[in-house]
Amino acid sequence: MLTLPHVVQRPATPYIALKREVILPFDDEIPAILDRLFSHLRANGLEPAGPVFFKHTVVDMPRLEMEFGVPLAHPVAAGGDFTGGMLPAGRYAEIDYFGPYDDLITVNAVLIGWARHSGLAFDSRPQADGEWFAHRAEIYHNSPDEEPDPARLHTTVTIRLQD
Repeated sequence: MLTLPHVVQRPATPYIALKREVILPFDDEIPAILDRLFSHLRANGLEPAGPVFFKHTVVDMPRLEMEFGVPLAHPVAAGGDFTGGMLPAGRYAEIDYFGPYDDLITVNAVLIGWARHSGLAFDSRPQADGEWFAHRAEIYHNSPDEEPDPARLHTTVTIRLQD
């Protein structure tokens, strides 16, 4: 089930994430990525301040430069494969989806199509290696570990709009 797309205002949010370049489909890589992210959080005494998100930094289908992260209560220093900072404040086009992760490419396409039809422009730019986004993410409000019924998995797709 999809909600209607809408525009929301989001505040700047501190976060930490593991940077990775992946090729679709990358489902088999996710458990190891999330293990490494949560091991890093535990080792550094950090607590998530919200749900896991997968940030699409550069998109050149099927190749993606991504950040697999969580919001935090305070900014932290990061290094190596980890990045930290602030997710940007601003207006975002969003859609909520309840269902299996296999449909998320289509959900992204619905949001992008609606935004273009509505005359909204994303905070993005083309570059040699694909399209860069200021913030484009899938926010996972629950997981198969918490919710075994795939029809009840809740994901928000969000893309920052130009100011």
